[in-house]
Amino acid sequence: MIALLTMSPLVAKGDIVICSWNIQNLGWNNDKRFDKVAHVANHCDFLAIQELMNEAALERLEQKIETTSGEAWSSMASHALGRSTYREHYAFLWRDSAVEYDSGAVVFIDHRDAFAREPYSAQFLSRRTGQAFAAATVHITYGSSIGERLPEIEALADYWQWLEEVYPGTPRLLLGDFNLRPQHAGWAPLRELGAIPAITEGATTLGLTDGHYANLYDNIWKVSGTIDVSERGIVRFPELFGIGHERARDVVSDHAPVFITLGSATLAPTPLNGGTYRPTGTASSCVDLNTASAERLTALPHVGPARAAAIVEMRPWEASDDLTRISGLNHARLAEIQESALLCE
Repeated sequence: MIALLTMSPLVAKGDIVICSWNIQNLGWNNDKRFDKVAHVANHCDFLAIQELMNEAALERLEQKIETTSGEAWSSMASHALGRSTYREHYAFLWRDSAVEYDSGAVVFIDHRDAFAREPYSAQFLSRRTGQAFAAATVHITYGSSIGERLPEIEALADYWQWLEEVYPGTPRLLLGDFNLRPQHAGWAPLRELGAIPAITEGATTLGLTDGHYANLYDNIWKVSGTIDVSERGIVRFPELFGIGHERARDVVSDHAPVFITLGSATLAPTPLNGGTYRPTGTASSCVDLNTASAERLTALPHVGPARAAAIVEMRPWEASDDLTRISGLNHARLAEIQESALLCE
């Protein structure tokens, strides 16, 4: 099972499963288990990929997923993007029986130079219903602080309007690793344009402790009322294989994929090798200093009931660095809290 939210039928149906996944450094010589990546990807009909390091890796994944599924797949990738010697590609991978490429594959021409890795987009069609959709994908630069991520997040508002001009009348989906939780105030410019996140609960980055997911960074943004989203959720893939997070991060990815289903489509997770898939639960999501209950705050190192009450009383918190305002939380203890991977960033 997977955690799902259901919406009333809207305007456009697609009857396909659309996913987004940061597949950590796909293509580096890092012992990546392409068979496991393909097993997870085969739950999708369409997949936007971030952190593709070379196009040969995409070809290898496409071949592996065709073997896994027994079906034909297609793919496309952007050129390498980045401001330094470190560069990434974006990619789209899709099941030929469900999706076809329509037109307009393009890397955003970023005249303002707002993005370190300019977003990549194209228009596709659902073969099952004929529904068109424009898919755009981006990987926001992590940097050393949230403040360094915000200029790119704010620039997504202009990009969202640009997508409307490039794909007029077509439902838009913005898929990616945003390195920012959807509740952050930095999303205000995009929200003002009517965009909403599909995933608002749970977390997508794998913590170091098995079963713990630290941050909700990955998402799919859309405009309410333009496309029939029937289900949405996070695929906690380590449980599909019955492996721990350390192993999962080493051979698959440190991010879990997110998905939406259109129309009557559904995503049914298929465990392998004795894996037992459990519903996504809030107990494994990150601790938000501004919204977590006092009881939930006590999950943090060095935070007991008294300090939890003080955290609640002193809201709002701009950054976890400010926790040193709490009596007894010196810089050494703050470092342990931040290194625990329990905090939402």
